[in-house]
Amino acid sequence: MATHVLFESASGYAIFKAKQYEEIGSKTKAVQESIQDLHKFGKMVELISFSPFKNAAHALENANDISEGILNDHLKALLELNLPKPSKKTAAVKLAVSESGLASSIKAELGVDCDTSERSMELIRGVRLHAPKLLTGLQSDDLDKAQLGLGHSFSRAKVKFNVNRTDNMIIQAIALLDQLDKDVNLFSMRIREWYGYHFPELYKVVPDNHQYAQVAKFIGDKATLTEEKLDELQLLLDDDRTRAQNVLDLSRGSMGSALSEIDLINISAFATRVVSLGDYRKSLANYLADKMNVVAPSLTALLGERIGARLISHAGSLTNLSKYPASTVQILGAEKALFRALKTKGNTPKYGLLYHSTFIGRAGPKHKGRISRFLANKCSIASRIDCYSDTPSAKFGEALRNQVEERLSFFETGAAPSKNADAMRRVLEQLALDDDDEEEEDAEMRDALPGIGAVTPAKEKKEKKKKRKSDAMDVDEDEEDEQPVKKVKLSKEEKKALKKEKKEKKKAAKAVRCSSSFSFVQF
Repeated sequence: MATHVLFESASGYAIFKAKQYEEIGSKTKAVQESIQDLHKFGKMVELISFSPFKNAAHALENANDISEGILNDHLKALLELNLPKPSKKTAAVKLAVSESGLASSIKAELGVDCDTSERSMELIRGVRLHAPKLLTGLQSDDLDKAQLGLGHSFSRAKVKFNVNRTDNMIIQAIALLDQLDKDVNLFSMRIREWYGYHFPELYKVVPDNHQYAQVAKFIGDKATLTEEKLDELQLLLDDDRTRAQNVLDLSRGSMGSALSEIDLINISAFATRVVSLGDYRKSLANYLADKMNVVAPSLTALLGERIGARLISHAGSLTNLSKYPASTVQILGAEKALFRALKTKGNTPKYGLLYHSTFIGRAGPKHKGRISRFLANKCSIASRIDCYSDTPSAKFGEALRNQVEERLSFFETGAAPSKNADAMRRVLEQLALDDDDEEEEDAEMRDALPGIGAVTPAKEKKEKKKKRKSDAMDVDEDEEDEQPVKKVKLSKEEKKALKKEKKEKKKAAKAVRCSSSFSFVQF
């Protein structure tokens, strides 16, 4: 049975002492109803201390600590001050706490037994119900206002520090892009069918959906299409003069029926909407490509932005995708087929969303399962690199893509592919070279620009005066000091060549040492 109760509110911490609480009849209806009565519940608990928060920021900090199960210094000092220390005369203290994580932290740091059972939850529920009357110094509306303000700030902080906030943009973008693909195709079929009553021959010359909507909007009534509009029609048809002339010839001998003015107005308005949806779809695809290159560059270089975004969307986030094993990534998107195969004891699916990759289509029928398993392995590596690296780079994805290409050629020709460790080592060496080049460029910029660590003209004059006073007799040395030393700037290619020469010299020296030691042992 709990002897004390810890109540965490939006205004502060409160500690109550449990005086009367029947443990045997705690689950009876009469005892549970007595908790709802303030007069009866006031005899069960007694307020010992109430410590309000200093401000809204302090309240938010404590709320975050409670949610994470951390015992901060403010609550620790309050418990040490108000809870009695165990002795022979006093019984052992047992604190009722609502959060199990916080209870374990209190037990570990203070050694106070904590209770999170149903009986303790009933006491905390009664304190929460009658908190405005039990907590002294608070008005009736103070606790509601504090709860509202803390709720808003706590929600904003959770959204702000959400590790998947960039993934959410990708998930929404790929979902909207897939929906736009369906809608644009459906509307394009509708505009073809609708405008086909008036000009049915146009479909053979303009098979592209987006171009068809643009041309239908431009032509309108086929009787108004003349030689004067041929240049503008040519621009819509990718500057193809022959196709534009064919459209003009077909319009003159078309078998379509004439339409009224109101019908042509509605067709033109619908064609305008289809064109705008097509343009927005292109801009959304560019936005998704830019977002994927920032969030998951390795996965994008390996699979492309569309398939990579679908994998992230299906997994829920990039973090979830990185935690999946390669076997799960391989069949991601084919869950129904997997469970059907397990139920009927049939063959399990070889691939899910990875089927849309070009690698699966290029592989032979015998090797589709093997290449999908290999590709899923590389996808798992790429997602982990993107998720857990500080500065993700697309070079890892390019190296993994080259490995998949080598595996495809291995199936066809039998050429041995490179190992994963060697490919990753080459990428790391290339990144190290790039970092060294950036550091050297930064050093050159610091030398060229006056600033921290750079010698200004005023400092140079003072140093020269001091040297002239100390070394008045050494005129030649002063003249040499006055002449500025010019640094020779090397290009990136020359720097890389020098580094390669140094590495080759070190390797040659090691080889000589190894050969000399080997010959000594033989001798």
